[in-house]
Amino acid sequence: MKNDKIAIIGLGYVGLPLARLFATKYKVVGFDINPSRVDQLNSGHDDTLEVEDDILQRVLIQKKDIDKEGTGLFCTTSLSDIKSCNIYIVTVPTPVDKNNRPILTPLIKASESVAQVLKKDDIVIYESTVYPGATEEECVPVLEKHSGLKYNEDFFVGYSPERINPGDKKHTVEKILKVTSGSTPDIGRKVDNLYKEVITAGTHLAPTIKVAEAAKVIENSQRDINIAFVNELAKIFNLMNIDTNAVLEAAGTKWNFLPFKPGLVGGHCIGVDPYYLAQKAQEIGYHPEIILAGRRLNDSMGEYVASQVIKLMLKHDLKVKNAKVLVLGITFKENCPDVRNTKVVDVIKQLKDYETQVSIYDPWANTKEVQHEYQLKSYNELPQEKFDAIVLCVAHDKFKNLDFEKLKNPNAVVYDVKGVLGNKSDAKL
Repeated sequence: MKNDKIAIIGLGYVGLPLARLFATKYKVVGFDINPSRVDQLNSGHDDTLEVEDDILQRVLIQKKDIDKEGTGLFCTTSLSDIKSCNIYIVTVPTPVDKNNRPILTPLIKASESVAQVLKKDDIVIYESTVYPGATEEECVPVLEKHSGLKYNEDFFVGYSPERINPGDKKHTVEKILKVTSGSTPDIGRKVDNLYKEVITAGTHLAPTIKVAEAAKVIENSQRDINIAFVNELAKIFNLMNIDTNAVLEAAGTKWNFLPFKPGLVGGHCIGVDPYYLAQKAQEIGYHPEIILAGRRLNDSMGEYVASQVIKLMLKHDLKVKNAKVLVLGITFKENCPDVRNTKVVDVIKQLKDYETQVSIYDPWANTKEVQHEYQLKSYNELPQEKFDAIVLCVAHDKFKNLDFEKLKNPNAVVYDVKGVLGNKSDAKL
């Protein structure tokens, strides 16, 4: 396995940390279709902040060193640079469309690209989240068609679902146990041994690719359903004037109580993966009631938060139309720049529907990316004005020490979605 040469297809939140890790033991070529992303990485910087610059720079090599012995990482947009690899790991995104239907286009395109350079005995490993069966039903036919090779005779496939947690510097990729699988028992062992070389937390070899695919989608579906439950509790307890966080703290004193908290459920995993499982279930004739009920409730939370903010403003005799509202945070989670599928935009949309003037402050978010993805103007610097309402949507550490009094107009209100401000807020989810 030491002679293996690895290509990582897709250098985003999943692919780059994996490429960097494998590059400590293997020669790795990272492939991405975004030239600016590749140039940035080869210069030694990662704007997702998943890999620190000094750590990235330590493993980078130049193009002329790709075929030499040794270890290291070179990033490229050219398929010719990955021709000499024998293991291809696909880490492209698998989002959903506006109707919450799975979009497999990036996965299919990546498979077509790999197929162009696929050789006899090569292994293609998929990490992208899919519904059970997608790897062999959707990806393998593409590999066969565009390579002219035969599955499990000329080339082989593995599946090892990503478990990246954006912004988490404690649970980094090597410290999270990895599920592995292969298209034959022998390939399963080879895939497992490959990851064992770099994953210090260990691996779990699943008996089939479908089992590994299913394990991934239920991990996040389980979290989604549990968060939906506490979101529903928050709505109930709010009507009863009971502090939800206090209830959860009391209930959490029992050893087997699960510590979930209410909030906005966005991001590329929890807010997306359940739809992949639901889609497949419906295709085979089963209507997944609990999964979809959880999704409906969590997807409604942006509208709920906005309505609660408006009610709070009215209670304080604040005029809603043209009121100045400051939204704190637009990333999908705290202390990271990831804005994929952020549900803060739902809060903003609803507030704008009430004809309020919304300003967005997020020191972590890339303002150009926010503009491109959501057509919203955001700021990395705190606006120097006063507001009628302040809504903390993301619990960035930088927000906890803000002087809210300097930001408030008379009678202004602070609504704390994340429940982290204590007595600085007038109400919380």
